[in-house]
Amino acid sequence: MSAVDAGERTLAQQLGDFAAETRYEDLPDEVIQSVKARVLDILGIAAAAAPLDTSRAARRWAADQGGTPSASAVGIADRLPASQAAFVNGVLAHSLDYDDTHLPSVLHPSASVIPAVLAAAEAAGKDGRETIRAIAVGLEICVRLGMAGYDVEAKNSTFFEHGQHATSICGAMGAAAGVAALLGDGQLVTDALGVTASMASGIIESNRTGGTVKRIHCGWAAHAAVSAVELVRYGLTGPPTVLEGRFGFFQAWLQGKYSPDAITEGLGEQWQVPDIFFKPYPANHFTHAAVDAAAALRRAGIGPDDVESFTLGVPAPNLRTIGEPLAVKQQPETGYMAQFSGPYAVAAGLLGGGGLEVGLDDYTDELAKDPVRRAIMARVDVVPDDECTAIFPMQFPAVLTARLTDGRTVTEKVLTTRGGPQRPLGFEDLGRKFEDNARRTLAPAARDHLRETCRTLQDCTDLSVLFKDLSTADTPVPGTPANLPNVERGNK
Repeated sequence: MSAVDAGERTLAQQLGDFAAETRYEDLPDEVIQSVKARVLDILGIAAAAAPLDTSRAARRWAADQGGTPSASAVGIADRLPASQAAFVNGVLAHSLDYDDTHLPSVLHPSASVIPAVLAAAEAAGKDGRETIRAIAVGLEICVRLGMAGYDVEAKNSTFFEHGQHATSICGAMGAAAGVAALLGDGQLVTDALGVTASMASGIIESNRTGGTVKRIHCGWAAHAAVSAVELVRYGLTGPPTVLEGRFGFFQAWLQGKYSPDAITEGLGEQWQVPDIFFKPYPANHFTHAAVDAAAALRRAGIGPDDVESFTLGVPAPNLRTIGEPLAVKQQPETGYMAQFSGPYAVAAGLLGGGGLEVGLDDYTDELAKDPVRRAIMARVDVVPDDECTAIFPMQFPAVLTARLTDGRTVTEKVLTTRGGPQRPLGFEDLGRKFEDNARRTLAPAARDHLRETCRTLQDCTDLSVLFKDLSTADTPVPGTPANLPNVERGNK
């Protein structure tokens, strides 16, 4: 007998109940503030990513699809169908590896959920409060589905072990739940999850051998979400047991090994949204603590000429991403390769840069080959550290030891990741990150307008004002840096 026959609520139905019953007034203030900050963060990243060749390709493809114009996309003056606008904005939001991260599931929820909900909200004429509520619901469901696939014993995501990109797979589901919560009742959410599960996708082979396909993953997830909800509203239905069923989501993706408690425990009472980590630096998240540790040495008065050698201790699972092969990590050929280099993170933090410590301008092809940085990187060894390994993946820690030319040894431990609950970024910090990103394609007045609109999003009555200036943000502002990290491989 199925769960439905037995009179029980399936997982998808429980998520539908949660989405339908959650009102804006029920949201804790920290959830509301977190959502507004994430909208600002995602739109700033999208603005910076607009001039990329892959962004232009996504816009051209979306514009060629035709359809009824109803929603705005970054870099396109004319409106697009909501699903196509969601696609474009999702592509741009994920293209710089600068979007937020949930731990320990290691997925990026906002780059799928926010573009989908914004497109649907604009098309349906919804206001800021309704939009905030829908985004909160979508983010919560996204990360809970991701956590259901987290293997506690292996300390890793089962999705990733299977070569699956949890970001786009769970992102499509969370985004669909958010859009459905915006437009209908719990049954719409349940059916939307049932339909979206047949559309969610993403494999991460490009992490290993190259290609730019990963940049479209969040865009396709957002597109699938909006499309699935539209199909349900036209009459399509999904199986109520889509998640836990014999041939359902978790069987298909995780061979039936998942934690249902991660989905339902404390749902609606213990919100995960505020605990999603913002990225302060535009690089692989595993390198961030190395930047912080080296910056601490710099603030203590230690410069490149004072150091004979560095030892960067990281969690053992991170070593293959940011420390191996060491010779390659010490000599990155492009800014994109530098984003995955522990030695480069040490050099960048020791020298200091833009943004919140280092920014996009610190990961250019030219700086990757800079003789001063290369000289620092040549002195950095990357090794597994037991203390860091024990903490991972709840945090992405690092221990940096510097052997100085005067014979002393100085050690900096960074055991919590900046941007998470223990070391949060406030709206002002994120405003600085936004400024560093958005200045590349938006004029000062436009940046000020967008920042203020996000800060007061609950009072917004027309979501199109968010894109008032973003719709033409497709080329660099004269006098601002045009170089962005060269891309040859993807990352998490």
